[in-house]
Amino acid sequence: MELYKIILALTIVLSTDAEFVHEDFIIGICSDTEAERMIGFDEEELWHADFNQKKGVETLPDFGDPISFPGFYERSVQNMAICRSNLAKRIKGFKSPPPEMDAPETSIYPKNDVQLGFKNTLICHVTGFYPPSVSISWTKNNVNVTEDMSLSQYRPRNDGTYNIFSTLKFTPDEGDIYSCTVNHRALRGQPQTKTWDVDVDLPGVGPAVFCGVGLTLGLLGVATGTFFLVKGNNCN
Repeated sequence: MELYKIILALTIVLSTDAEFVHEDFIIGICSDTEAERMIGFDEEELWHADFNQKKGVETLPDFGDPISFPGFYERSVQNMAICRSNLAKRIKGFKSPPPEMDAPETSIYPKNDVQLGFKNTLICHVTGFYPPSVSISWTKNNVNVTEDMSLSQYRPRNDGTYNIFSTLKFTPDEGDIYSCTVNHRALRGQPQTKTWDVDVDLPGVGPAVFCGVGLTLGLLGVATGTFFLVKGNNCN
């Protein structure tokens, strides 16, 4: 699979007494099987085209003066057609040179502190890979999971590689084992798998027994003292 990428950046300097540098960027990525177009500001995503749902997705929270992107999806479709046309020309012109590749690094961790029986989210973070085309799959106790999972857009890094996040909603039970498997061209047919098992520290019986024995001895001490106090008063 060949890849063609366009990154447009606009740096804006606002000057009063101090200088503030901001950066708008547009990323367009295409291959023979994938396409992505994203608009961002200062390393934050503002909008991306969802070519599966055939619509644009605004990813900013609601503000008093919201930002909209009318017509951006239609233009993105046109840009992807141009991107694929340019890709074909470059493949022919450069006689398909072997692409540069960086293998991904994968980590898996829960979003929140884990409590048995309470819903949580597992995060599979894949970073440092190029080109931006990976597949991510999940298993629970060695059984493939296809529900309650999601996949983010590709996010560029300053070094030219990419990040992506996959999440899985789950309810932890003691002893369950989850895994996240990543496939990328740079791995050369050897998928990268990270596992995470539900291991929640449960309170032991030692402290409870110790407290129970201490309380019993305390009560016996109070009873013994009261007995001798009463006997002493009777002697007087």
